[in-house]
Amino acid sequence: MILPAFGVTTTLLSQLERQGCTLVDTTCGSVLNVWKNVRRYAQDGFTAVIHGKVYHEETRATASQALQYPGGQYLVVLDRDQTAEVCAYIREGGDRAAFLGRFGHACSPGFDPDRHLARIGLANQTTMLMSESLLIGEMFKAAVRDRYGETELDGRFRAFETICSATQDRQDAVVALLDQRTLDLMVVIGGYNSSNTCNLAHICAERLPTYHIAEASCLVTPHEIRHRPVAGTGETTAVGWLHDDGPVAVGVTAGASTPDVIVGAVIERLDAFANAGR
Repeated sequence: MILPAFGVTTTLLSQLERQGCTLVDTTCGSVLNVWKNVRRYAQDGFTAVIHGKVYHEETRATASQALQYPGGQYLVVLDRDQTAEVCAYIREGGDRAAFLGRFGHACSPGFDPDRHLARIGLANQTTMLMSESLLIGEMFKAAVRDRYGETELDGRFRAFETICSATQDRQDAVVALLDQRTLDLMVVIGGYNSSNTCNLAHICAERLPTYHIAEASCLVTPHEIRHRPVAGTGETTAVGWLHDDGPVAVGVTAGASTPDVIVGAVIERLDAFANAGR
């Protein structure tokens, strides 16, 4: 059995080993680095606060690493809004039952916000937006400082950079493309369930019309496209995506795990649309 790049939970790994499966481990080195630090947090009595999607396989695998040590704890936050809620609890305390009602699905068994938010270590799903992960880290750092003071900060807060280099390279490249070129639209290629591809689409959509497609066949015609809306969940169809009243500048990017053959097929199809009738 091939273990995927984003890893598997410790429970699943143990089950596969008990069953005598032959395992080929392709877990990404960046993910393994996160796991190492999360285990260190647990050993040192820090709760791992993970910026990620609680349902994502990588985040579940990372969270399971915190439970390898007695008393290990974790909490998953999705975005700045959830972070603000947790930071408010760190600063002021609050209704423990209400907190668990809000985050019970995203924390370790037996999690107690009154105890387990006193010492926290930051980590993240490696395919999240770097800018957001850094901001979330600063939010938690400020909350811990406000609650306990500057002198206790080092003993109560830890953080380290955990974004996958391939993910960060693509985020940096697409920002540079948007800054340096005048484009009419962006086409982002990759699986609809790919976190890093969705984040690329999010970056692009803040600047210009963006179409997240899974493969070349999504480019149905020069007038019709199947895509995943940036703020949506399923695939939809749009018309008039390539206007025909003059030249159109199209930017193309792809997720870190998108095969080159798919990217090439999309580029060939765009070229065919551009040169139709010539």
